[in-house]
Amino acid sequence: MLRPLHQLRRTRLPALVGGLLVLMAVLSFVGVAVVMLLSGRKGGLLQAFSDPVVRSVLGFTLWQALLSTLISVGLALPVASALVRQPSFPGRPWLIRLMAVPMGMPVLIGALGLIGVFGRNGLVNHVLAGVGFSQPISIYGLSGILIAHVFFNLPLATRLMLSALERVPAEYWRSAASLGFSPLSTFRFIEWPVLARVIPGAAGLIFMLCVTSFTLVLVFGGGPAATTIEVAIYQALRFDFDPARAVSLALVQITVTGCVLAVLSLLPAAADVGTTSGRGFVRFDGRHPAIRMMDVMVLLSTSLFLLLPLGQVVVSGLQADLLQLVAQPAFRHAASTSLLVALGAGLVATFGAYGIIAAHSQLSTDHSASLLARVFSMSLAGASSLVLLIPTSVLATGWFLALRLRGDVAVFAPVIVIGINALMALPFAVRVLGPAFFEHRARTGQLSESLGLSVGQRLRFIDWPVLRGPLLTALAFAMALSLGDLGAVALFGSENISTLPTLIYARMGSYRSNDADGLALILGLICLVLALIGAPQAMKKKEQNDAA
Repeated sequence: MLRPLHQLRRTRLPALVGGLLVLMAVLSFVGVAVVMLLSGRKGGLLQAFSDPVVRSVLGFTLWQALLSTLISVGLALPVASALVRQPSFPGRPWLIRLMAVPMGMPVLIGALGLIGVFGRNGLVNHVLAGVGFSQPISIYGLSGILIAHVFFNLPLATRLMLSALERVPAEYWRSAASLGFSPLSTFRFIEWPVLARVIPGAAGLIFMLCVTSFTLVLVFGGGPAATTIEVAIYQALRFDFDPARAVSLALVQITVTGCVLAVLSLLPAAADVGTTSGRGFVRFDGRHPAIRMMDVMVLLSTSLFLLLPLGQVVVSGLQADLLQLVAQPAFRHAASTSLLVALGAGLVATFGAYGIIAAHSQLSTDHSASLLARVFSMSLAGASSLVLLIPTSVLATGWFLALRLRGDVAVFAPVIVIGINALMALPFAVRVLGPAFFEHRARTGQLSESLGLSVGQRLRFIDWPVLRGPLLTALAFAMALSLGDLGAVALFGSENISTLPTLIYARMGSYRSNDADGLALILGLICLVLALIGAPQAMKKKEQNDAA
């Protein structure tokens, strides 16, 4: 009886206390923002929806999200099918890896690349002018928002569909060939039943991302007629200084995201479990010359659509005077602020993720847990994803209203931006660190308990040598997310807190596109370095799984 109590005091209790502290910090940070929003609204939620401006913004938000989702998923269908039908397509592994780049790239960099390709002086308009079109196309407004959302979400939908199709047994394809299935029959009887289980979850995820989109709409929005809720909140506080309307919009945003998350919880989850497995099955229906030509055209078009904006960022960035940009005081101030904010947010997110996972691990081993313990476990799981329900713009609005009562908002801005970015990165840090932590504890948990190690000894001798790689990966990933974020810092941005994304956006607004391109290239290189820091650990983990 004494030994379990001793072990509880030495190992189990500190982990639970750590998880409780993280949970209280998350709930307090979010709670202050929500309380300020609720207290700042003189009227119910129905009154907020009765505002014609709010209804107009809400209608456009849902409309652009629906169109973006339909186009992204609709285009991903032929791309995923072509990748499965043509396993020997030259550069196929690199195309699949290329699809991961937009998902991890700062949104502002992708926006600049798209402007360089589809903008007034972009490549597409130059080609159209060469063939006789005198009126250039405009990327701003709804069309630009849709193009940008498809650029970022088409790869996500394709990878999810490809992951599902690659798990189809090879016997299915051989049976289809022996029965003489046409391409339409193959899609109807083999591909569609598999994709139908993936598409709802993928579409719901993309719809959620488009509903909460901020940077892309801020860059490509064509005025009041093309404004989403998140951008309208920013405009209401930064330009109109209308806190009442900002609060109404924030409450509407919480309601919308809550409804979307409720629907998503009813849909089957779509997970990318490894699209580069490289299994050597043969799709006989892909050998027909017409099908092969169509697939090649689809894959080449997709490659160009993804490569041209990325290449445009590099080419335009190299044309800027990078040395002169680096020497500017504005750049040094923005770069140092960005790195400090990213490091702070990354450390908070990583340690918070570790505390949540450690407490959840202790609770999961207790099969006779009480009702309170089960509620605590569910609260820990929900805390890491709370930012999905209450987006960063809503949190920033609540804290902006809270700090405005205390005087100068800019004094507290860095701490709030770090907190918001950390909360934004927390679910990703949990996802990166969680599998490695649970696998490690499953192997070493009983040994550590039998040795009677304290928490400090266990961290030093057992956990740290194994988990330092995943911890570093989570830290690098969280820092990269924070570096590229424009949402939170845009509302609090001032002379006291100027980051690289806000500096890039300011140069774009002042028509200094050459400087913006150079700064975007520098920001991209910094994020690439962070990605390379975490990549060896991910590759090492993959090699260990392959060997097992």
